[in-house]
Amino acid sequence: MSESTTRDVPALKSLPFVLSVIAGSMDVIGFLGLNGLFTAHITGNLVVLAAHVVIGSDARLAPIISVPVFIAALAATKFFAAGLERARIAPLAVLLLLQLLLILGFLAVCFFEGVHAGLDTPSMVVAGMLGVSAMAVQNALVRIALPGAPATAVLTTNITLFTLDLVELLIGGDTQRVAQARERSSRTWPAIAGFLVGCVVGAACESAVGLNALALPTGLALAALLLVLVANSRPASAQGTPRLI
Repeated sequence: MSESTTRDVPALKSLPFVLSVIAGSMDVIGFLGLNGLFTAHITGNLVVLAAHVVIGSDARLAPIISVPVFIAALAATKFFAAGLERARIAPLAVLLLLQLLLILGFLAVCFFEGVHAGLDTPSMVVAGMLGVSAMAVQNALVRIALPGAPATAVLTTNITLFTLDLVELLIGGDTQRVAQARERSSRTWPAIAGFLVGCVVGAACESAVGLNALALPTGLALAALLLVLVANSRPASAQGTPRLI
């Protein structure tokens, strides 16, 4: 699917916002409910691990293995998407379904084991890695199937781009650069807003119901998948717009 096609499908315009809310809520729920595990801001686990090493405290297993698990999930997603494309199956909806299943697995393990199991038990470590893998799939699918869309799980990068584009607009000057900055900032700010909304709402839900708050990103992942299915069912697909699934 081309970048122009992605932008021309109305149902997909809100998809980066929804994905960003998922990432923000997943990150804060994992951080609060799993004793500091980042599922979206994956490099944050390296910071936590380094701090444990420096002060000489015991590091937990989940942050230690989260980065290699994330990398492995990214690679597996890319291989899977390549296989889908060879089979002439557009990967967007399939990858969204995969993400939904991983988040649902995260929720299921936490729901059935979280109340009784300690945070470092094998079941809870597996739960955390399901969350990490879900965010790896999301990071990959944005690059693979949503060309031109902003990152949906990396707030620092988006804030940097948005700020530089705002300054470009204020400076003015070259007409083409100003137009590019305006267009890029219009796509970046919803991702920033979505991540922040996800963090706030996710934190409130986790405070109220603990790890059962993962029902929030699970529901949003389902909504993201439905957005694509609805986009694909529109009559426009029969009028020359490439199918999305």
